[in-house]
Amino acid sequence: MIYNENSITEKRKSLYSAKEQLRSSIFVSILYVVLILAMSGAVAVSGFMYGAFRAILITAPEITDLKPETSATMIYDMNGKAVQQLSDYSSNRIPVEDAPEDLKNAFIAIEDERFYEHNGVDLKGIIRALISDLSTGTPSQGASTITQQLIKNRMFDTGGEDHLIPKIRRKIQEQIMAIQTEKVWSKDEILIRYLNTINLGKGTLGVETASQYYFHKSSADLNLSECAVLAGITKNPSALNPVDHPEASAQRKELVLRKMLDLNYISSKDYQTAIADDVYTRVSENTANREAAAVYSYYTDALITQIVSDLQTRKGYSQSQAFNIVYKGGLRIHSVQDSEMQKIADDIINNKNNYPVNTEYSMEYTLKVTHADDSFDTYNEADVRKYFANKKKDKNYSTVYSSKEELEKAAAEFKKAILTDGDKVREETVHYSLEPQLSFSLIDQKTGEVKVLVGGRGKKKDDLALNRATAVTRQPGSTFKILAAYAPAIDSGTVTLATALNDAPYKYSNGVRVRNYDKKSYKGMTTIRDAIRESNNIVAVKTLTKITPQTGYDYLVNLGFTTLVSGRANSEGALESDINQSLALGGITDGVTNLELTAAYCSIANKGTYNTPILYTTVEDSEGNVILENKPEPRQVMKESTAWLLTDAMRDVVSSGTGTEAKLTSDMPVAGKTGTSSNNYDYWFCGYTPYYTASIWTGYDYNTNFTNEGDYHKVIWRKIMDKIIEKKKLKTKDFPACKDIISQTICAKSGKLPLEGICSNDPEHSMVRTEYFEAGTEPTDRCESHISVTVCQDTNKTAGKYCPHKVTRVYRVKPKGSSGKTDDDKYLLTFDPDKVKCTVHTKEWYEKDQERKRLEEEKKKEEEEKKKKQQEEKKKQQTEGTTQKKKN
Repeated sequence: MIYNENSITEKRKSLYSAKEQLRSSIFVSILYVVLILAMSGAVAVSGFMYGAFRAILITAPEITDLKPETSATMIYDMNGKAVQQLSDYSSNRIPVEDAPEDLKNAFIAIEDERFYEHNGVDLKGIIRALISDLSTGTPSQGASTITQQLIKNRMFDTGGEDHLIPKIRRKIQEQIMAIQTEKVWSKDEILIRYLNTINLGKGTLGVETASQYYFHKSSADLNLSECAVLAGITKNPSALNPVDHPEASAQRKELVLRKMLDLNYISSKDYQTAIADDVYTRVSENTANREAAAVYSYYTDALITQIVSDLQTRKGYSQSQAFNIVYKGGLRIHSVQDSEMQKIADDIINNKNNYPVNTEYSMEYTLKVTHADDSFDTYNEADVRKYFANKKKDKNYSTVYSSKEELEKAAAEFKKAILTDGDKVREETVHYSLEPQLSFSLIDQKTGEVKVLVGGRGKKKDDLALNRATAVTRQPGSTFKILAAYAPAIDSGTVTLATALNDAPYKYSNGVRVRNYDKKSYKGMTTIRDAIRESNNIVAVKTLTKITPQTGYDYLVNLGFTTLVSGRANSEGALESDINQSLALGGITDGVTNLELTAAYCSIANKGTYNTPILYTTVEDSEGNVILENKPEPRQVMKESTAWLLTDAMRDVVSSGTGTEAKLTSDMPVAGKTGTSSNNYDYWFCGYTPYYTASIWTGYDYNTNFTNEGDYHKVIWRKIMDKIIEKKKLKTKDFPACKDIISQTICAKSGKLPLEGICSNDPEHSMVRTEYFEAGTEPTDRCESHISVTVCQDTNKTAGKYCPHKVTRVYRVKPKGSSGKTDDDKYLLTFDPDKVKCTVHTKEWYEKDQERKRLEEEKKKEEEEKKKKQQEEKKKQQTEGTTQKKKN
């Protein structure tokens, strides 16, 4: 186009013509309308976007300190060593305050290389990821910073995001919160929170838990190669963990190390060393050992149960709340367990060579069945027992088998018999327990601290399983004689160790006969000391009867027993009570636990002072605040002198009585008491040294009569205590002395002062011995159980003045009111010496006897004279014969 004056004039005319003005007016009007509509739309869109953005901000979670809400609880032994971690799937985490530089750098290199440069959102990373996603068509490149990942892990539940909008909303919230977070906390604080939060596979949360799991060491001790392995897991914990996918993990490890090298976090030499490190062999070994020890120990089970109970009773938690805080609260539980001693007990108890009896297998069975009508039933070993009892017509059928194969066969047969058409098995478990079983507990008697607990022999299969040391009650047998009868009787001054009671046929007040272990033998007059040593039943029952069963029961309650029954109706309406004479022999309704029995014996070992057994000293929350504390609360339950006397008597049990198999190989003194329940179901030994008190029980889970060959449980007790003494280098020392004790010479058949020259000449052996007493309880009366009688040897009756052959003999005297035969009978005086006298050797007999003797003497002299004359005559003849020969 040519721009000149004419052309410009023409153009101006056209622009300002009426026609053109009309056209322009119409265009402008339309333009105004469009602009107004556009502006209105923009305002509307802006308002919408503002509202949406505001809604995203309002609905974003409130930022907390971003520390994990749940973390694992750690149990420590008495030396502060971590021995057990408690957690569930959401709390398997051990937070740390710091991490090694290599570990931090490994995660930064692979997850967020500009971590120290951005403000929470990495724009470069977002652009890089967007370009990559557009070019590949797949969202392969992540753009979330470590701060965003921490926000996502801690503040969002990302499940269920099936649509784009929720994902965008959450992503925007993450970015906004990440920027806000970086204004509040330092990079290092954010990084540590991140390292404590992330999922690192195999149920581990956080780097410390993962380090312990995979490498059996603290994260502070990881080498570069191990740091790279952990950092490589984060992208896909299930597909990149080094246990299940070592090859994929190795590739990811190499990528992490290469990134660290590129970013100058490590040198080439460091890179080559880490690449060559055979880390996966270590991972395999460490995780195999961890899996083998994954089930909680019996001690841990008991500890969990105790703490849950204490949280309920002391802090007002519900049971559910208590379990939650134990498994998720990051508690620090300081137990009193001695790990070294625990291992000794576990090793010896689980050594099959220590069991001379044949090992059998008792069934633990669960079968859950859904029927065709959608109803369901659950069966257990009791149902198996009932099935075979009916089938075999054997009411005593027991689900105890000689082999695992036999057990599994029985379970399979039961299952086949139970299932019908339409039934579906929801769950079936077939386990077994070794039989006979065993429990063991060991307590420091001075503090009540439980150092060792063993709730059973054999491999423990489940957490919070049957704990025979703390949760199972068994009949205590003769171990109760000390606690229910002799302790209260001596403590009250009713008897002393010298008191002699007649071991003779005896009946309970209900007419039932009391029998000794040797049912055909009765010892006769027996001291309390001898009765303890020999575990005599009749003397124990007579002792309890003297003090009354109520007194014995009250003492037991004061000794910490919680399972005794004072009066309740059973299922048939009959009244049950342990306040009776059989209490002396441990014949009680529900039985006792091993731990409570051990604690009761501790009070004797501890000079009469009882301590409630404790499994822990303190429990701290995740911030280190003490929320539970156990302080010893000792109480005197018997006199110190009583405890000393019982200890001295029970030393005899081990040295020469029923507990000789428990005598230690060292010179360490031991006191203890054996116990066997009726029908030989339960075998016990409760014993103590000056250091520790321990009880051992053996028997079948289901009451079964068996012969305890060699008293193996006592041998096991001895082996454990011997090994502890050796391992702990315990110095030999005696039990504590007691100033209130005096000694006195007594007669063992009466318990009283001996008769000089008589009690020492008992027809069996000397009955004079030295006994110990609490000062003031020693005997002052003389023995009435012996008598010295001079008898005529010819008539065996009391000798008279004229009896020619007399001998002084010592006899035992039968107690008044005694009936039945005893071992004393063959030594008894069977006649009244004042009434049954010799009637043969009277004065008349004496005079006749004297006359007879005189006549015999005269006759004897005559015969001697005659004999003398004959000898003289013979000698004379011999002399004359000799003379005649000489003449010839």
